[in-house]
Amino acid sequence: MYHQYFGLKEAPFSIAVNPRYLFMSPRHRDALAHLLYGVGAGGGFILLTGEVGTGKTTINRCLLEQLPDDTDIAIILNPALDALELLASVCDELGIDYAGEATSLKTLTDKLHAFLLANHARGRKTVLLIDEAQHLNFDVLEQIRLLTNLETNHEKLLQIVLIGQPELASLLQRPELRQLNQRITARYNLEPLNPEETRAYIRHRLQVAGLTADRELFPAAAVRDIHRLTRGIPRLINVLCDRALLGAYGQNKGRVDRVMVATAAREVMGEGAVQRPRSRLGWALAGGVVILAAIGAGGWWQLSQQPGRAPESGAAQAAEPVAAAVNKARGPADTPAPAHMQSPAPSPTPNPAQQSFQGAVQTSAQTAAAEASSEPQPVTSHPAWEMTPAEAGLLLWRLQSAATPPLAVCPAEPVNGLGCYRDQVQTWDALLAYDRPLVLELVTPERFRAAAVLLGLSGQQARLATVGGGVQSVALRELAGLWQGEYYLLWQVPDGYRGPLALGDSGPAVAAVAKMFARLDGQPQALAQNQFNRALKSRVELFQQANQLDNDGVVGVRTLLKLNELLGIDPSRAQSEKLL
Repeated sequence: MYHQYFGLKEAPFSIAVNPRYLFMSPRHRDALAHLLYGVGAGGGFILLTGEVGTGKTTINRCLLEQLPDDTDIAIILNPALDALELLASVCDELGIDYAGEATSLKTLTDKLHAFLLANHARGRKTVLLIDEAQHLNFDVLEQIRLLTNLETNHEKLLQIVLIGQPELASLLQRPELRQLNQRITARYNLEPLNPEETRAYIRHRLQVAGLTADRELFPAAAVRDIHRLTRGIPRLINVLCDRALLGAYGQNKGRVDRVMVATAAREVMGEGAVQRPRSRLGWALAGGVVILAAIGAGGWWQLSQQPGRAPESGAAQAAEPVAAAVNKARGPADTPAPAHMQSPAPSPTPNPAQQSFQGAVQTSAQTAAAEASSEPQPVTSHPAWEMTPAEAGLLLWRLQSAATPPLAVCPAEPVNGLGCYRDQVQTWDALLAYDRPLVLELVTPERFRAAAVLLGLSGQQARLATVGGGVQSVALRELAGLWQGEYYLLWQVPDGYRGPLALGDSGPAVAAVAKMFARLDGQPQALAQNQFNRALKSRVELFQQANQLDNDGVVGVRTLLKLNELLGIDPSRAQSEKLL
């Protein structure tokens, strides 16, 4: 539609895989080199992982085009098969005739073995490529591993390429798959494009479509926004750039600006992709009284007292336990805090038990209204909420556990039932999904590492724990320059859970997850015991779909975080009850 308007021969940002638009960034070249090395290494497994849309299919096409002519390849695009179906599909791909015989694993394996020996005798290689391999269950992976036992005295007869999302690499780290993992001769994780590569990628596709070298459709500021919104994922870049060009065409503009990028992002990614939500004060007062009551009850959701002013009873109730947690995190009581981190002692407050429920709700609503209308507090050179990474990590731990905190602020393995989940997001909106405290990892203007303990978001302000033991409201724009999107949180890990669970998995973690769903549904009997069956997979998919998660039927951290929240077993909820 718009390509003729910009002097292009065709639409440059189609999401269909077109070899003419192949853009090989340094990381794509590395990935292809690893695959080619693995294919030529004489057998075993080759592993390629990457997030959705990073270009794995493009790499696959390049690999197929560069395979020698003496190579026969079987491609499995739908791995949602059992072991028997997989072997049958491989035989079909390679043209192995097994018609008229009883179909069994032994029959198909014998047929495949005979074909591989004959192919080897003719001087030909055989490659099996499995896409979306993160969906393979344990039995199928084990059968695939056994295929590599087909060998001569000198080399493997079958080379297997596994391609999937990052959870595939995590799946292969499981102890029961260690034999398969040890047979991987080449592995590569394809990362998204960096800002410079994003600019080159956009320019490359435009030039292939016919853009002359003297024209610029995407200025540098627009490209920066595109990279930030898409996180450098090529497929998302294509979708966003296509819609942005359509917007420029509709406005009769000669190039795309930042406003067009933001509008395009809202259209293709949703309203939350660029805009923060509007003030929630209206529905918080009209329809969110129960939520405000919960906020008033949770100690870390209350505002701190202001210097020289006696705090509201709810705020004081929140400040005292937070102060105790900070003191524990800092060490012995006789170690004073630095002067710039100290805060005035709270004034005496009435016994919270003497407040009625209605009074607590009214106080919370009044506090929220005052916060929404007040001007944001200026950030000093040493704001009270700014902590060292160690202080923030210890405080987060103390808010959620009475156990001795670990040495690492975000340990890789669960400690005393608490696991640490670390991620990076682009917008504040992405944090609204977490109903728990979390640590924002900051970089100060002097380029030192720092951190802040985020207790909640309200409109355009964040509530942060302070080193003096209170809670301070800070404008989001004051944090934006210090925060690059990195954060971590703590969560209650099910017994035995060590990684994503999928169809065919077994162990105590599967039983624990099945019991959690039974509790959520109010059912006396769980859908599964120790084996992840199809009934449990269907229940997981329905749960994920209802909670705006990827409904892949795999129980990962995000699924468990939402499940913990709905069941009320989240550690932050347990801590808030202790603070009442």
